[in-house]
Amino acid sequence: MCLGIPMQVIDSDGFNARCRNGDDIETVDTCLVGPADAGQWLLVHLGAARQLLSETEAHNIRNALNAVSAVMNGEHAIDHLFADLIDREPQLPPHLQPGTQSEH
Repeated sequence: MCLGIPMQVIDSDGFNARCRNGDDIETVDTCLVGPADAGQWLLVHLGAARQLLSETEAHNIRNALNAVSAVMNGEHAIDHLFADLIDREPQLPPHLQPGTQSEH
């Protein structure tokens, strides 16, 4: 399974950025997203930034990854890690909502 990890930019130089993931710091290729500013969040996969993230998106992804880790370690109390989804009505993406599909 391949996962993207949210990382926060410390500083950048052209199309590379030094990013923090907890206590770990690594250099990330930002060619796909363009130059990144200190403090911005990136979704990083295999050493390359794939997407710019808001702080909220980065937090939600980090919580989901922590939930996966918790379950793999036998923990079952993970609802607090999905606070953004609890008590929310499911929503279809725009292209699947009624009235948006073309008629044949």
